Amino acid sequence: MLGDAGDVAEEDKHQGMSAPCDPVGVAESTYETEFDYNSPGYIEMIGRSLLNKGNNVRLKRAIEKAQQGEPVVMAYIGGSVTHGAGAKPIHLRSYAYRSYERFKAMFAPSDGSSIHFVKSGVGGTPSELGVVRYERDVLRDGTIQPDIVIIEFAVNDADDETRGNCYESLVLKAISADNKPAVILLFSVFENDWNLQDRLAPVGWHYDLPMVSMKDALVEQFRKTKDEGNIVSKEQYFHDIYHPTNLGHRIMADSLGHLFGAVNRSELDQEDHDLSRSPLIGDDFVNVTLLDRKNAELLARIDTGCFRQTDTDLQMAELDDHNYTTPLFPNNWMYARGEMEEAKSFRLHLRCRRLILIFKDSGSEEFGIAHIKVNGILTKQANPHEVNWTRCHAMLLINEKHVREHMVEIEMAEAHMDKRFTILGFGYVG
Repeated sequence: MLGDAGDVAEEDKHQGMSAPCDPVGVAESTYETEFDYNSPGYIEMIGRSLLNKGNNVRLKRAIEKAQQGEPVVMAYIGGSVTHGAGAKPIHLRSYAYRSYERFKAMFAPSDGSSIHFVKSGVGGTPSELGVVRYERDVLRDGTIQPDIVIIEFAVNDADDETRGNCYESLVLKAISADNKPAVILLFSVFENDWNLQDRLAPVGWHYDLPMVSMKDALVEQFRKTKDEGNIVSKEQYFHDIYHPTNLGHRIMADSLGHLFGAVNRSELDQEDHDLSRSPLIGDDFVNVTLLDRKNAELLARIDTGCFRQTDTDLQMAELDDHNYTTPLFPNNWMYARGEMEEAKSFRLHLRCRRLILIFKDSGSEEFGIAHIKVNGILTKQANPHEVNWTRCHAMLLINEKHVREHMVEIEMAEAHMDKRFTILGFGYVG
């Protein structure tokens, strides 16, 4: 039964910002306890979420490890839906935590203590930032080797300047690990029925990855009346125009549980994923490395100028199963000019072929616009007020085929010399 185990037999139409972490208090869903999770219609709806069962070698291996009581690490990376926005309490009712609990109930003996949970969802961020965060926030700088990695960026990647290259790079970064984890692609959906599945699912088909689609499960039945076959309404599923309610998160977890069950019942595939094929969109960011104040002296030559301070008012997120928040990118450089001080720029000298700047968006009037020069040429303007709330903003500065020496200069716009600006870090490919 679904209630027990979860095991059941337009890219250009983006109409909203990348899903942010809801800053408002989340109301408990009044629908969750009244819902019939074992009705034929519900089971059929969950079945439609299985976009592709995919090559099952790795996921079956993880399931077998769990059944034998061996340690299994389940890791989740994505935007605010993965963070748990819309769920209450956010650390225990998110789809991520609930699907982890579902996996334990389905496969782990005893109390399930051998199954471990790693969650790294950050509101309002695309895979352009996710690929930079992966080593630190999922692998924890090499201390964790996930057996299962679930990637959820389908409602966030409108802000990905590489239009899928960073997403495919993230997928390859995860799936190419020496311990050969199972990688699952999850496509959430906005209230306006939009996501980027048409862009991102081809990556999953290309490598024959397991894929779960909330758009496929929900959108068609949203348009029906109860008599015509509607199972869940948008009012029941969505907390706001971006995020699921507790019920919505439960439906997402049930959909992942359906995938787990389908793979468990299937015959073992003869061969693993074919990773020798050329990338579908691109793999230019697979080897991206995070550069921040913590490791900068080892990787680059930096003159901080007036970017000497450290910003502590940062975007926060509940990682893993924590009920407390952790600041993101604490090893940063913040511009704050002293009285009578000349406004000196931040200068980074680095050999690379690709470079992503990560800076802080803010709703505070204390923060202002910065200009970015690459090799002496004004290239970009970084405006921390594009969304007017505190989040991590990724911006592509350099994208070249060959490694060479670059000098990146970040300076305040002339009218903003007395404002603040925070460089959270960089992602670079050498």
